[in-house]
Amino acid sequence: MSFRTIEWRDNKVIMIDQTKLPGEEVYNEYTDFTGVAEAIRGMIVRGAPAIGVAAAMGVALGARDIIADTFDSFYRQLENVCDVLGRTRPTAVNLFWALERMKKVAQQHKELDLNSIREILKAEAISIEQDDLKICKEIGKHGGALVKEGASILTHCNAGGLATAGYGTALGVIRAAHEAGKGIKVFADETRPWLQGARLTAWELMKDSIPVTLITDNMAGWLMRTGQIDFVVVGADRIAANGDTANKIGTYSVAVLAKENRIPFYVAAPISTLDLKLASGDDIPIEERASTEVTHIQGVRIAPEGVKVRNPAFDVTPARYITGIITEKGVIRGDYEKELRALVGL
Repeated sequence: MSFRTIEWRDNKVIMIDQTKLPGEEVYNEYTDFTGVAEAIRGMIVRGAPAIGVAAAMGVALGARDIIADTFDSFYRQLENVCDVLGRTRPTAVNLFWALERMKKVAQQHKELDLNSIREILKAEAISIEQDDLKICKEIGKHGGALVKEGASILTHCNAGGLATAGYGTALGVIRAAHEAGKGIKVFADETRPWLQGARLTAWELMKDSIPVTLITDNMAGWLMRTGQIDFVVVGADRIAANGDTANKIGTYSVAVLAKENRIPFYVAAPISTLDLKLASGDDIPIEERASTEVTHIQGVRIAPEGVKVRNPAFDVTPARYITGIITEKGVIRGDYEKELRALVGL
């Protein structure tokens, strides 16, 4: 890939500014955890796996700046760093998974001196980023095998290299099929209101010379009905124990349309996106964002002043609409509750 989503370099966190794409390819530098928190909240970095990587690196930055004489004092301040990062985006479970992993690593090395713990936390954050890239490649391998020669694939939002440490989940499946020479083509929903499909997915695929056609969100049903879509793959921000899946708003509609038109609908996500503590999608918290994201596009008002707005950033697709969930350990289908638990060894 010709870009990097996020990396640790020279004791700074470097992130591509996704709010400026596709017009400008700008990389921001962050030297403290509050800057990383604002980047997550402000959508400079987005996508569940990438948010998890950013959060881990934010913890490492925060740990570096903590002034303490004892582990207990250090850890209390580290928990505060994690609390600040944890309040940025409520739906993507990878955020909380990464924070818990970083806190656990600190506790496991509490007998060491604080400078050693800081270095271990930095190494752990870098490891999370590197692991994510390997995981996405495995997801791509398993999912790419499901794609038929010459398939037309629909995807919604951006679950590509920009949403992960690299390669992508849903776009990892697409990349793997393309690399296998299957002659695929992609339709990308624009994904209102942030236009991740138009701004990010189309940009990514064009950079990699993967054939892509952009459509508005309300065109997907007609393309399915007229036989122009063979396969749907999307990412996920949180998957409940029964297989219900939260993803970018509009995903549920695509899943229902796919079911009606007998088109396979797959979710591609790492195991870290599973939240088996939640019985169903009814328990997944849904982030509501600012009304201006709906009433304006790039600062230009498109709706009447004072109009009431709803802006849920995610919706939940019930498991009954999902053909299969593609993970780094393989593809699961059918009894999701049983299969997901088996996947994580429960």
